[in-house]
Amino acid sequence: MNRLRIEFDGDRASFLPGEQVAGTVSWQLLEPTESVELRLFYYTLGKGDQDVGVAEAKELPAVQEGEERFELTLPRQPYSFSGTLISIVWALELVANPGAITERLEIVIGPEKREVRVSSVDPDKSAAGAGSGEASG
Repeated sequence: MNRLRIEFDGDRASFLPGEQVAGTVSWQLLEPTESVELRLFYYTLGKGDQDVGVAEAKELPAVQEGEERFELTLPRQPYSFSGTLISIVWALELVANPGAITERLEIVIGPEKREVRVSSVDPDKSAAGAGSGEASG
């Protein structure tokens, strides 16, 4: 059986923007591999087309079995985000090719190490405050 693993030092998955993180990746593959790569990326979920952005990718030794330390500086944006129509999810992914054998570990990057959450807007309240001269913020 193929085995891929991603572990952060301190066994946590919530981080501040720009924070430096470290950990270990390991893999055991049944077949020889052409490449092994660690990717830090985000993707969107929800309405519309899915977007994907790769912040960093590191090539690792293309061996059937290995273990490597990693250090990454997390990007300052975009934050992990959950909204009514769309969400932004950050993840680390270890990928072995051929066959695109993967292990994915979702993480949170945000202020106070939490995702930004936006609840739905009440259209009646929005319209009532729009012309009233009230400041919103």
